[in-house]
Amino acid sequence: MDINEMLKGVECACGRIHSCPIESIYVETGAIAHLTELCESYKSILLVADENTYGAAGEQTENALRGKNTSRVLFTGKTVLIPNEDAIDAVQDNLDGIDLIIGIGSGVIQDLCKYVSFFNKIPYMVVATAPSMDGYASSGAAMILKGMKETVPAGLPLAIVADTDVLCASPLEMIKAGFGDIIGKYSALNDWKLSTAVNGEFFCDYIYNTTYEMIKETLMAADGLLKREKKSVEAVTRALMVVGIMMSFLGNSRPASGSEHHLSHFFEITGIVKNEPYFPHGIDVFYSTYVTAKIREELLNLSYDGSQFVPNRQIYENDIKSAYGTVANGCIELQDKVGNYKKDRGSVYNSKEKEIKEILSEMPSSEKISELLKLVELDLGEFYALYGESKINTAIKYAKDLKDRYTVLWMNYDLRGDAL
Repeated sequence: MDINEMLKGVECACGRIHSCPIESIYVETGAIAHLTELCESYKSILLVADENTYGAAGEQTENALRGKNTSRVLFTGKTVLIPNEDAIDAVQDNLDGIDLIIGIGSGVIQDLCKYVSFFNKIPYMVVATAPSMDGYASSGAAMILKGMKETVPAGLPLAIVADTDVLCASPLEMIKAGFGDIIGKYSALNDWKLSTAVNGEFFCDYIYNTTYEMIKETLMAADGLLKREKKSVEAVTRALMVVGIMMSFLGNSRPASGSEHHLSHFFEITGIVKNEPYFPHGIDVFYSTYVTAKIREELLNLSYDGSQFVPNRQIYENDIKSAYGTVANGCIELQDKVGNYKKDRGSVYNSKEKEIKEILSEMPSSEKISELLKLVELDLGEFYALYGESKINTAIKYAKDLKDRYTVLWMNYDLRGDAL
């Protein structure tokens, strides 16, 4: 699949013209050298990295930009960088005279650059340092603002360069995370179909099928990931890029982010708020995909009689405050605004029971997801040991409140809320 050909856009059978304004993506050995040509018309360039990502690709980037006026924002690599207001200010305070931003890094660095680029109207490019997530080519910036995890609509990079030598040398945990992020699309795509059936949400076969093909290509590369084989790492990276493009084509993250991401966001947000440990994003997504597969299996065994659980408001608020601490009010306000707790979905489940169960059954079994975890030496026991049954059950019940998106977590709550 030619990524740069895909960037030209698609006149789709769904009735939309899908487009992505990224000019070029290079995933190859020596890709960073393309910056010389890509940055030819820019004079003052701000490099944004942390100490680890700069160590991985900073020197190559600087060499490709010789003759340019470059400056740096270098975050410490000793602690987890949080894409919040402080990090935004650290970058924005260095924009005087800058006509291009280059982010050297993966998830957080790129989200940060994407956000600052968009709101300050300064173009940016990406030097990818790990095949760890699908946000390189997506238009959403995953930020933590006022303590809440938000996907902020933002701009896209002019170009992405991903040197396979750099990617292969990235921490093995980040390679596993990229694999996990792609496997999570099983769950995200299933949630999209479910929402289409329940809520009439827009659906595009081209975007769905292309994303599903990326899962298949990633599975074919699985055997070589732990050995850091270049063709396997490159295949996962390309899949992550294509999924990002699909998000840009649709205009939101629906093809790539559903219940499995909401669970991972719960573990991240509560980890930050309560100073508790959490796994890297893609690994949390992978483990959470197993959890959502279990949920779907349980829902397949129910009869949808038209009833729907309605929580007691005071108990609900107390639970949310216990789960989320200082960001609880943001969750409550979001759901009050969206009105998810007031929507009658029970009758829809009843009238469309056969269709809904057919959709739920398309998700690979929890046993299959467990086998995929083992392919990259991820142990479910470590997931349950880190978070514990109580926290995981709270996530199943209330991770949905972080977002306005309908997923199987809402269906599970609607039908089993009094038993959760």
